[in-house]
Amino acid sequence: CWPQIRFIASPHCARCGTPFPFDVGAGAYCGQCLEKPPEFDRARSVFVYDEHSRDLILSFKHGDATHAAPGYGKWLARAGFELLADADFIVPVPLHRWRLFARRYNQSALLAHALAKETGRVAAPNALIRIKKTKPHVDMGRSARLRNVTGAFAVHPRWREVLRGANVVLIDDVLTTGATVSSCARALRAAGVRRVDVLTLARVVTGT
Repeated sequence: CWPQIRFIASPHCARCGTPFPFDVGAGAYCGQCLEKPPEFDRARSVFVYDEHSRDLILSFKHGDATHAAPGYGKWLARAGFELLADADFIVPVPLHRWRLFARRYNQSALLAHALAKETGRVAAPNALIRIKKTKPHVDMGRSARLRNVTGAFAVHPRWREVLRGANVVLIDDVLTTGATVSSCARALRAAGVRRVDVLTLARVVTGT
């Protein structure tokens, strides 16, 4: 299946990382980012989430394939090198405590730790907390997802002063509509974080 995995490289939107079908020049933004800039500063992903890569994500997220985390950390380091150049902290998207209890691990935290080990950056797995239990996003559209995660995240009180003025790279497994990472970005901004970039293992690309 490896030849069918679509790894994302330039050219892509300088803001959200959406791949372009052809080179439109350095620093170009996609139409969506021009119309409504995202809550985060930049986003990058390793590969496109599709029928060829889905099993990689699902086995890692739900199938206990945690042994893959170190390899994924290397991929994330390559895909996000520009985001990590002056990053202060690597912060994973948190799970609600009941979902963490059921799943037994947070796949985003595993990615954050693997990336930190690979790059020497500081992982902050408890910097963000999920203060509202949300419904799974399966079969939800963008508007519903945005409503579902509104107010769902907050910066842990012990991290508020530490993160003030910092550059943060937010880690998640898949970037779909951006609703979850946008809600996280708002919580980080409210705590005084200077820059919020997003780095994910995969991303959904519409129209593909």
